Amino acid sequence: MSSPFPGMDPYLEGHLFPDVHNSLAYLIKVQLVLRLSPNYIVHLNNYTVEDTSPTEDVGIMYPDVEVFHKVEMLREPESAYYALALTPETAVLPELKPVEVQIPVVEIRDRKHNQLVTAIEILSPVNKRNPGLQPYREKRDRLHKAGVHLVEIDLLRRGERPLKHPKLPKSHYLVTLVRAGSGSTQVWAMSMKDPLPVIPIPLRQPDEDTVLDIGKALKDLYEQGAFWKSIDYSETSPPPAFTPEETAWMAERIAEWKNI
Repeated sequence: MSSPFPGMDPYLEGHLFPDVHNSLAYLIKVQLVLRLSPNYIVHLNNYTVEDTSPTEDVGIMYPDVEVFHKVEMLREPESAYYALALTPETAVLPELKPVEVQIPVVEIRDRKHNQLVTAIEILSPVNKRNPGLQPYREKRDRLHKAGVHLVEIDLLRRGERPLKHPKLPKSHYLVTLVRAGSGSTQVWAMSMKDPLPVIPIPLRQPDEDTVLDIGKALKDLYEQGAFWKSIDYSETSPPPAFTPEETAWMAERIAEWKNI
């Protein structure tokens, strides 16, 4: 069963996104393995980042945690040693320890030398907000300086985009490609009404680009994972809120989907 939406399903942006993130990375790898010549290998690797503000995505990236608990009123000490009863504190705040987040990345490598040629990043919430935003921007710079092609797939409306440019199109979703040695960025901007794009995946010269069908990967993910069983389309979609016009369009799509 397919999603009600032609491209990214906004209902996948909430608590389901960690599953979406990992599954999409795997299906991108599978798609590329079938298209690449024997000169290349595709790896699905994970890197770890520490999120020092885990409560900003409670129920989305991390399990719900107790942030604080109220203190019961203390009894007046029985001993006459104290002249006054202690005033109980309002709350006890536990130490907020960083949460380690595993983020998958698809890597195309030169088979002979095992050198990284192209990195495909599917952005996580931790990549799009502080304190993780700046380290991720620094990682992008390091990849570019190392001569690595970088593809970024941003299927999250919340957060700040790592790419800063005054002419960046406003859109719900964004895919970008920065080729090694290039000073420009190719951009594919989509609303929730648009299908996800088929994009070039650059390799090492003189080899020609291969292609990646992001829409097919997401469609396979939705169907193979039976995500419709985990979504209640009668509820409001995850934040941020859509405009009234967009909400009405969504309701029409969902109504048509239910009648199929």
